[in-house]
Amino acid sequence: MSKVALITGASAGIGAGFADLLASENYDLILVARDEERLTQSAAILTSKFGITCEVLRADLTVSADLRKVEARLLDQENPVDVLINNAGFGIKSSFTTSNIKDEQQLLDVLVTAPMRLMHAVLPVMKSRNSGIVINVSSVAGWIAGGTYSAAKSYLTVLSESIHTELSNTEVTVMALCPGFTRTEFHERGKMSMKGLPKFMWLSSEFLVKKAWSDALAGFALSVPGWQYKILSTVSRYGPRTLVRKLGMNVRVRQRRK
Repeated sequence: MSKVALITGASAGIGAGFADLLASENYDLILVARDEERLTQSAAILTSKFGITCEVLRADLTVSADLRKVEARLLDQENPVDVLINNAGFGIKSSFTTSNIKDEQQLLDVLVTAPMRLMHAVLPVMKSRNSGIVINVSSVAGWIAGGTYSAAKSYLTVLSESIHTELSNTEVTVMALCPGFTRTEFHERGKMSMKGLPKFMWLSSEFLVKKAWSDALAGFALSVPGWQYKILSTVSRYGPRTLVRKLGMNVRVRQRRK
């Protein structure tokens, strides 16, 4: 029986990168996102290119009924999921005091509630088989002070580390991937200006995904691809909090200038 990977936010960017990599590793795929047409196109390309089976599961993770559909698939012990990539996400351009509360709530639904519930569904199945990998796409932003997005990513990183330790005596790995700025549609969708960011700070999704997968196979709890983000994350984690707060505020202000 072929191994199966489920990827949320699979229609573009990092999620699409994971889909391509895992298909090349002969994983059958379950692609989850809101845009069913785009998912169907991706599934056709991946099936033709790699000869794998590709299932499309249209779901809006802010909608409880849709989230339950994805949970149900992860609970299936007859056709179990071997790899879960919690990648779906988005950002909010506005500051917390001027943002729309509906947007704030939906951000938490996608970045916090959804990955927590999907992990809670799949991990007992993985534990019973003593095999599995969960990669939670977090962010180096989880170590700075940059609004609800940073707070949500901090939650995801800490929870991933906690579960990684809890499962340390098993063959199940839970890892937080903490990327920096990556060339995807993320910032464009959030209408964030990134004009002032130096070119050397950008990562490619291909590099990011390969590094993350290598780290997950090695059993790491955290993956921080790119030398520049290893330095930044060290400063963010161990530097004076007054400096870290200013760093987070400066990033947020620059992103809003569009």
